[in-house]
Amino acid sequence: MKSRAPTYWHTACSELAAADPVMAALIARYPDAVLGNRGDPFQTLARAIVGQQISVKAADSVWARFAGYAQTVSPERIVTLELEALAACGLSRRKAEYLRDLAGHFVDGRIAPARWKKMEDEAVIAELVDVRGIGRWTAEMFLIFSLRRPDVWPVDDIGLQKAVALHYLGGERPTPKALRQHGERHAPWRTVATWYLWRSLDPAVVQY
Repeated sequence: MKSRAPTYWHTACSELAAADPVMAALIARYPDAVLGNRGDPFQTLARAIVGQQISVKAADSVWARFAGYAQTVSPERIVTLELEALAACGLSRRKAEYLRDLAGHFVDGRIAPARWKKMEDEAVIAELVDVRGIGRWTAEMFLIFSLRRPDVWPVDDIGLQKAVALHYLGGERPTPKALRQHGERHAPWRTVATWYLWRSLDPAVVQY
């Protein structure tokens, strides 16, 4: 896991703090800002699928068995593996199908990381959610932690909902529409605002 702040982080913090006293306090409280990045896009997305609806500990165990069996966790390798063999690693059949579908998208070029730099956030999200088992939340986490895009505001994220409720709304959970409107005050640095809001709920550095 690479741990360093993106180049835009200092500018984002300065502008967020100047515009919003809550952000100013959070930024001052957590000076150790990092934005983790696992590096390889395929492995990051595969890990997200493996980890769905199970604990971190269980996900790590299943991943270790899966990676050990596959030997090389690459699209070209995973697309050749039988579903029954993947399921034997502790994956549900549905997750095994999702991993094969993800690998297929990489192999045939429906997902091509090389072109993402020139694509808008929503275009990348549309490309990712075309994979079975990847929804908008997973795609947004990928934009934040893998592509390190600066202006992602994941309104479906429970942690973000809780933090905005705590710091801005007297504890009342916002509707998706209200949360989306609230996020506009933090543009064009909504990723950075999200990171600090997450951090306010958990002393550990947020990773994905």
